[in-house]
Amino acid sequence: MSPDLRDTSFIEKRSPNLAVQFRDRVAASPDAEAFRVPAEDGQPWVSSTWKQAGDRVEKLAAGLLSLGIESEQRVGIAAGTRLEWIEADLAVLCAGASTTTVYPSTMAADVAYILADSGSRIVFAENDEQVQKLRDHQADLPDLFKIVVFDPSTSSGQEGDEGLIISLDDLVALGEKHLADHPDAVDRAVAGIVPDQLATLIYTSGTTGKPKGVRLTHASWTYEGAVVQSQKILDENDLQFLWLPMAHSFGKVLLSAQLACGFATAIDGRVDRIIDNVGIVRPTFMGAAPRIFEKAYARIITMQESEGGAKARIFNAAFAVGKKRDALVFAGKPVPLTLKLQHAVFDRLVFSKIRDRFGGRIRFFLSGSAALNREIAEWFHAAGLLILEGYGLTETTAGAFVNSPDDYKIGTVGPAFPGSQVKLGEGDEIMIKGPNIMAGYHNLPEETAKTLTDDGWLHTGDKGSIDADGFLTITGRIKELFKTSGGKYVAPPAIEAKMKALCPYVSQFMVFGNERNYCIALVTLDPDAMAGWAKENGKAGASYSDVVGSAEAQTMVADYVTQLNAQLNRWETVKKFEILDHDLTIESGELTPSLKVKRNVVEVNNKELIDALYA
Repeated sequence: MSPDLRDTSFIEKRSPNLAVQFRDRVAASPDAEAFRVPAEDGQPWVSSTWKQAGDRVEKLAAGLLSLGIESEQRVGIAAGTRLEWIEADLAVLCAGASTTTVYPSTMAADVAYILADSGSRIVFAENDEQVQKLRDHQADLPDLFKIVVFDPSTSSGQEGDEGLIISLDDLVALGEKHLADHPDAVDRAVAGIVPDQLATLIYTSGTTGKPKGVRLTHASWTYEGAVVQSQKILDENDLQFLWLPMAHSFGKVLLSAQLACGFATAIDGRVDRIIDNVGIVRPTFMGAAPRIFEKAYARIITMQESEGGAKARIFNAAFAVGKKRDALVFAGKPVPLTLKLQHAVFDRLVFSKIRDRFGGRIRFFLSGSAALNREIAEWFHAAGLLILEGYGLTETTAGAFVNSPDDYKIGTVGPAFPGSQVKLGEGDEIMIKGPNIMAGYHNLPEETAKTLTDDGWLHTGDKGSIDADGFLTITGRIKELFKTSGGKYVAPPAIEAKMKALCPYVSQFMVFGNERNYCIALVTLDPDAMAGWAKENGKAGASYSDVVGSAEAQTMVADYVTQLNAQLNRWETVKKFEILDHDLTIESGELTPSLKVKRNVVEVNNKELIDALYA
């Protein structure tokens, strides 16, 4: 049965703040599994209960209070996704303070800017690398008086530290002592939190200028969790696999959903281990950026192509049947018996094996942070793996639209969350209003006024269309549209998505052509996929740069570009392209930590190459 999007009674019933939401979950499910983390290689994962989480967070929160942290004061977390990140975040919230999130890949100067702008007084740092960033800019951080290190530090005794750095265990010990002297310290801190109090500062990774701190309240987060709970799509029997950066709103919103619904979460932030981990953990759902689905799709496709012969023919026939069946189902037409029987055979021979790669228990994936290619979503669906696409911004506390397992339309991001509103403004700009809208940008009243209208509508900067059922389709990002010198508008993301569905070897395909007379593309090829391609093309053992720079690779990409151009309007076609000798990375600054391309950075870094393609 489809959820009733008109029922908004859950909004008034939700927890008054995240700290209460967490403590209520501990009380409701004390002995149920809360978290699961990897042990040593080859050993079973280690689980902990909600009660254990509650006890740990209580001590950490008391430790923060013993250090003098006060209501709404900021505490930074500079770390990758791991259990300690979540424990630290919950402790900050239970102490009545607010979390400033910092990606571990952020450059030292930007870390210093974020922590100084936020006024962060304490920072949880993952390891010595993160500690050193703070040391290098200590003079720029006048508010910082304590660093709590997750991993055992080998450099905490440097001259000038004098109590600046303590371990997580040290903070727990401080908390235990504080609770012995003040048993109700955390209770009083939690009781003092009002719904509109600042809970989180998330700094958006801008492509130009300094990042902006988005102010998100307790009420906006508890609304997000309550929306998921009200839809009754997740419960205590579910198991999530979490790899998403917790410094990103997508990762954070899944924590709020977990507190509301009570499911367990297996945590490992190592992106290169996602597919292996999913096979081991066997989750029932997982959130991911589109790039993860693209890589999984490409890996499976290239493996089948390399096997060739009968296996490849069966594989291709299976997907032809799967897509034909889905087309009938989506159109509301009956599926003929012959097609049903064919599908049952292929499900056993092909699709079940693909599902097994993801653990065999996936009920659905959640996709967000960037647009998902429709053809890839349809391919997964044909295999019996449902990807529910959603849409939101950091400024909407992550989620604003999402498809439901009982009511979805591939190619859309679903309807607006119940209790919120959507309209299309000038130029079909998507505008959103509701309980999940940010309180504003930190220390930037003019930027806030540009983004939020006086009556609470948020300008998203994205273009869209809304169908008769209220399902939203993203049609482009206003700032990413460009106009050729011939006066024609081009939406690069749509072209790039088509190429990724066509070519399983492409990692990134970036189209440019603003005020030029034709479009060009910069191409990067996926290192994993190209390793297999190299073996099949007599280049095993060659370096990545040699493989992607070869004439054979050039011809392979050119063939796919020809197929792409056949699907495009004349003014959209890619006339020239260049394969880069490296893939884009977070470390190079060309990808955000949520794996979105920083188009402006790529364009600046490759200006001479782009100009040469127009010579």
